[in-house]
Amino acid sequence: MKQTLKRLISYYKPYMSLFLADMFFAILGAGITLAIPLIVRYITNHVITMEAGAALDKITVLGIVMLILVAVEGFCNYFITNFGHVMGAKIEYDMRAEIFEHYQKLSFSFFNNQKVGQLMSRITSDLFDISELLHHGPEDLVISIIKIIGSFVILFHIDVKLTMIAFAFIPIMLIYALYFNTKMKRAFKRNRVKIAEINSQIEDNLSGIRVVKSFANEEVEQEKFEKGNQGFLAAKKNSYLYMAGYHSGLGALTTLITIVVLVAGAVLITYGQVNVTDLITFLLYINTFTEPVKKLINFTEQFQNGYTGYERFMEMLAIEPDISDHPEALELKNVKGNISFDNVSFHYEENTETVLNHINLEVEAGSYMALVGSSGAGKSTLCSLIPRFYDVSSGAVKIDGTDIRDVTLKSLRNQIGIVQQDVYLFVGTVMDNIRYGRPNATREEVIEAAKNANAHKFIMALPKGYDTDIGQRGVKLSGGQKQRLSIARVFLKNPPILIFDEATSALDNESEKVVQESLEKLAKDRTTFVIAHRLSTIRNAQKILVLTDTGIAEEGTHKELLQKDGIYAKLYSMQFAG
Repeated sequence: MKQTLKRLISYYKPYMSLFLADMFFAILGAGITLAIPLIVRYITNHVITMEAGAALDKITVLGIVMLILVAVEGFCNYFITNFGHVMGAKIEYDMRAEIFEHYQKLSFSFFNNQKVGQLMSRITSDLFDISELLHHGPEDLVISIIKIIGSFVILFHIDVKLTMIAFAFIPIMLIYALYFNTKMKRAFKRNRVKIAEINSQIEDNLSGIRVVKSFANEEVEQEKFEKGNQGFLAAKKNSYLYMAGYHSGLGALTTLITIVVLVAGAVLITYGQVNVTDLITFLLYINTFTEPVKKLINFTEQFQNGYTGYERFMEMLAIEPDISDHPEALELKNVKGNISFDNVSFHYEENTETVLNHINLEVEAGSYMALVGSSGAGKSTLCSLIPRFYDVSSGAVKIDGTDIRDVTLKSLRNQIGIVQQDVYLFVGTVMDNIRYGRPNATREEVIEAAKNANAHKFIMALPKGYDTDIGQRGVKLSGGQKQRLSIARVFLKNPPILIFDEATSALDNESEKVVQESLEKLAKDRTTFVIAHRLSTIRNAQKILVLTDTGIAEEGTHKELLQKDGIYAKLYSMQFAG
């Protein structure tokens, strides 16, 4: 916990001047709160006994002083509320940037086992609670300590007996708070988990809303959500149970202090041991003393929320990316496109089946290589090893004779263009999505890429042409149109190595023909891997590999493989039977 808190405090470093100013005004405001009852005591003890004219002058001066003090206290509170919150927001900004950058470094294997909603929860609601703790925590703690200690010292000088009676309640309050704090911490941690699960479920439902509606499964989704929502409600009820006990108990104890002191003071007045003026002052300070106790109550609640959120934040940052650049990694430059698989084997996780087993393959620069085979044979996996989406379990993948693990990920992936079956388009315009292939490209370069991808004509027919908003994931476009935009994106990137992962299998015949023309134009003079479901699209491939569970079963041209009358010939005849 010491190391965690040390790391948490380090986020103040860039804003230390703002933090110190916040603390200064918090201390100044607390000091003024302690000073005003002393002025009241001085007036009631001394000023009212003076001659009328002198008393009036004194009261006027002290009244002006108190008004100035109130104005200063108001400014202190304004500074704390405004600039203190700005500091908290800046720290939240830094932490959000840090965890988002960390997300970008994590590999496919991490995201395969995560829910998007839970990852979003860590970057939104968790961070808000952390920033609230980092802003309010220190100032509430400082203000409370100053007021409690200050009140004790002043009250002690006014009347020792009443002070001891009041402060006798503190050990009881501490024991009570410690018990409920432990319970609340566990409850809040469970809340975090349940919130993340709910977020994940909502994100999953909204992302797949078209599937839900196509199957008329709204009620099924409602039942699934209801189950998760009930779990969240149960966790909330549990935390509120302890919160209620915490607040009500401490609230009752603070009120009890005032009552006991009032009764004890009244008794002491009857015996002439305390005067009325001192009791009034004492009661004013009791109020000043109970108010920081309530602040400490809020602080502990904030601490539970913020610290449990920070623990989850640190858990995520502690996950090391399993694919990263080693310290001596070089830039991959001047790529020709020769690719070799040297005795490559691969499995996704420990104790899982081997997907690829001792694959040896040489692909010359500019070759057009097609991969076919049944589902699960490892076609997509083999291609995913080239850009290092996953690392080989054994063996090596090389580009122009260089092991891809010896070059930086950024330079490696800059040399590879991927067109997938499931096209992902971002929220924004057509221009934004094509330019994603090369963010610094000019408008003219984007339009040229679109023309090469046979996309310019349909883009110009859109309401605002290249500036048309395409909606979430490009819902306003057809499958063929989305695919051509993804091809235009790769045209703009202009890489020497291409991977087409069943890029036309989900399209109708007309769209397939247009997209296929675009793909073949893009593949010219580039090393190209095509994962094909429709065998008609790879007849012109220079080499076709047939993958099975045991590895590469057959290889050759379309014509050669038909003549062999093996696996490929059977797959082909099945597709074109009749």
